[in-house]
Amino acid sequence: MSKIGFLFPGQGAQTVGMGRRIAEQYPAAKQLYDQAADILGYDLAKLCAEGPSEELDSTVVSQPALFVTSLACLEKLRAEKPDIALACEMTAGLSLGEYTALVFAGAMSFEDGLRVVQQRGQAMQDASDATPSGMASVLLLDIEQVQKIRDEASAAGTIEIANYLCPGNIVLSGENAACEKAVELTEAAGGKPVPLAVAGAFHTRIMQPADSRLADALADVEVSSPQIPVVSNVDAATHEDPDEIKQILVRQVLTPVRWEDSMRAMLAAGIDEFYEIGPGKVLTGLLKRVNRKTPCTPVNDAS
Repeated sequence: MSKIGFLFPGQGAQTVGMGRRIAEQYPAAKQLYDQAADILGYDLAKLCAEGPSEELDSTVVSQPALFVTSLACLEKLRAEKPDIALACEMTAGLSLGEYTALVFAGAMSFEDGLRVVQQRGQAMQDASDATPSGMASVLLLDIEQVQKIRDEASAAGTIEIANYLCPGNIVLSGENAACEKAVELTEAAGGKPVPLAVAGAFHTRIMQPADSRLADALADVEVSSPQIPVVSNVDAATHEDPDEIKQILVRQVLTPVRWEDSMRAMLAAGIDEFYEIGPGKVLTGLLKRVNRKTPCTPVNDAS
């Protein structure tokens, strides 16, 4: 019998139109959007369905939008394949998606999770506005080559490795001049640079003081031990202590996302069937680069 794991996407997976069909077809999903409108103070379902993309892509909106839409996709799975939803034994989420995973695992309520995600998005947007910065994926190069590019590009400004996504896909994050230099160095090394459409240098020290603001937001939230293991971005390990979980979520803003290690930890735990729950299929593609034989089924509007 398969051991099932769920994966929840992070910022960048948003697209105009996401969640529209699910909200129309599944009352439990529509209820999530209705609750979100009351908490956020604006019509999130309409914004997800109709855009404009410039607003949906902003950090302060895209984070709550992906959080709610991914949980709406989970309601679709619960309605169509309830046995699968109940059978999940381990979960993880990429960056923002870790909050979705924690809500699914029963570690925090939907309402609390959404409020924290809203404040997280605003704090990260403010930190980005304070220091013009960005992110770029480096494809086709190994870790040693990317580290060398980071070291050389740091002469132009702060730059750090932000995401270890999968073999041949590592993300650099830093001040704009340093990112531009990294793109040049990547091309010179035979790699493929892909600048990312994000507001700033997430998962680096440039995100201070977003971490302290997030700590304040989490201080008022009740966090419980997860009912199933949640693999953390920070260390690719699972944690049960609520205070430790809060500390890790704060650290996550400033430290690299160890996604490849997280996938390998789930595989080592015996997970042999995955579901990517939320917009897009990015995590399905990353898993294929880690272990081509392990199936991953997307659950979204298009599936």
